[in-house]
Amino acid sequence: MADEHDTDTQLETTPTEPTGEGTDTSGEGGEQKKRRRRRRRRKPAGEGGEASTTDQTSEGESSESSSSDDGESGDRPKKKRRRRRRGKSLGGESDSRSDSDDGERRRDGRPESTTEDAKVERKRTKRDASNVDIFDHDKTFADLGLSESLCEQLASMHFQHPTHIQSKLIPPVLDGKDVLGQAKTGTGKTAAFGLPLLDLVTSGEANQALVLAPTRELAIQIHKEIEELGFKTNIRSVPIYGGQKIPTQAAKLEKGCEVVVGTPGRVMDMQRRGYLPFDNFKFVVLDEVDRMLDIGFRDDIKYILSKCPRKRQTMFVSATLTSDIEKLAKSFMTDPEKIVTTAGSLTASMVKQYHLPVQPWDKKKLLYHLLTHEEPDLTLVFCRLKRKVDDLATYLMGKGIEAHAIHADLAQGKRNRVMEKLRAGQLSVLIASDLASRGIDVDGITHVINYDLPEDIELYVHRIGRTARAGSGGTAWSFVEPVQGPLLTDIENHVNAEIPKLEYPDFTPGEPPKGWIEDQKRKEQQMEALKQKAQRHIPQMPSAEPEKADPSKFPGGVVPTKLPPKRLGGKVRGRR
Repeated sequence: MADEHDTDTQLETTPTEPTGEGTDTSGEGGEQKKRRRRRRRRKPAGEGGEASTTDQTSEGESSESSSSDDGESGDRPKKKRRRRRRGKSLGGESDSRSDSDDGERRRDGRPESTTEDAKVERKRTKRDASNVDIFDHDKTFADLGLSESLCEQLASMHFQHPTHIQSKLIPPVLDGKDVLGQAKTGTGKTAAFGLPLLDLVTSGEANQALVLAPTRELAIQIHKEIEELGFKTNIRSVPIYGGQKIPTQAAKLEKGCEVVVGTPGRVMDMQRRGYLPFDNFKFVVLDEVDRMLDIGFRDDIKYILSKCPRKRQTMFVSATLTSDIEKLAKSFMTDPEKIVTTAGSLTASMVKQYHLPVQPWDKKKLLYHLLTHEEPDLTLVFCRLKRKVDDLATYLMGKGIEAHAIHADLAQGKRNRVMEKLRAGQLSVLIASDLASRGIDVDGITHVINYDLPEDIELYVHRIGRTARAGSGGTAWSFVEPVQGPLLTDIENHVNAEIPKLEYPDFTPGEPPKGWIEDQKRKEQQMEALKQKAQRHIPQMPSAEPEKADPSKFPGGVVPTKLPPKRLGGKVRGRR
């Protein structure tokens, strides 16, 4: 078969007598020149062989050189041929396409952010600035010392008066002081540190400001806010976070940006790979720092702050300030100015909070009842477990309610698409884990439902803070099981507010499912067995008779009569 194929090839390339001048092929050097000339003129594959044959004949090529060239072309690896075609197409159409895209993304002579996340238009609702608990009516943004370009951009966004955290935090930041700020959720903490950053950084100098956020979604949102607030400036922001390819983010950093927004893990990774040097950072901001400490970023934060220049300005911003945050501030900040604007309740006064008593087996039914009878515009439902998020979204979709799910196990591309739809106002129900409980500022969320009460009572504050943003109203419902009464009391004490009970007379509770009572009894028996097993190792205190004891044998003469209320519960291994 191979011989027949070779014969056919020779028949197709039967030599013809050369007819033009300058076709002498007797010299070996001339033959090599012709081969190189034909390689340069060879057309890409897919354009047909007739045109190529015509070109060769018109150039006065000999049949011997033509057949030898065809044989060399057949032996050449296909990989090289594909690479040559790809390079040729990139040099043509692709280059022109990239030039046109860059021209479309220019703003005031500067390239706009290359991330796809920044291209999503955000749906903004009209905000009520009459709430004196949130807005400072005695000041304007110009009174805070911001530049004229920023004030013009804020005016175009219909921002008239700053919030209390903004009016108190922006002036010391502009003065170059380290700041430790605390404010309620939904009071504009991102703009409180974003606006002075846009005024302080120098245009054209790369990597001047670093903003750290606990989650990818919050990092993307902060990047969007900085891009929107600084639209009339030449300041550029780039987000870096896990879930996106490192070469893609490295290319964005290579183009240059003044502000870098990212999560601690990816920021450390990019620094160790050499894509993100810390030498030039003059400003470092930690947003939602309490959450970053809670989810295990303590060592990462210490590493990043230790690698940044000592002469820098540092800002910590959060809804709650704990002793751990203050210890961290003492280690990495210089005489920080503490600003607290959370007098009274930790939650926004515009949030109407209610709790609904419900049995565990009636939760899905009650949620469906609320969504169909209340008809909220945009509802955010929080669950404790990721598998319950998916299960609940599937249940509502089966009931005809369009619900989307978001949690940490979803692919980053899908998470981005869900957040894009949420910001654009294209969702009605979003089922989420606590991933979306921190810092997500989306207008139009009218209701927040705590399908599961959070074990960490501080998460309750951040969950319901997704509604009633910047003076708008909102409603928060919490499903409370019979055994969760003490947890509800702890939440009320933490937020310093009473959460009234809400009942629906038209809601009919269902019967417990088959086997539910038996399962509960079995779980109670297991818990009781564990308690008894733990009590076996508690030493029994002998009966004490204080009047017969020798006080000199006890410190201070105090004779103990019972075990201490708290014990470590350790065991001492005896000798065999």
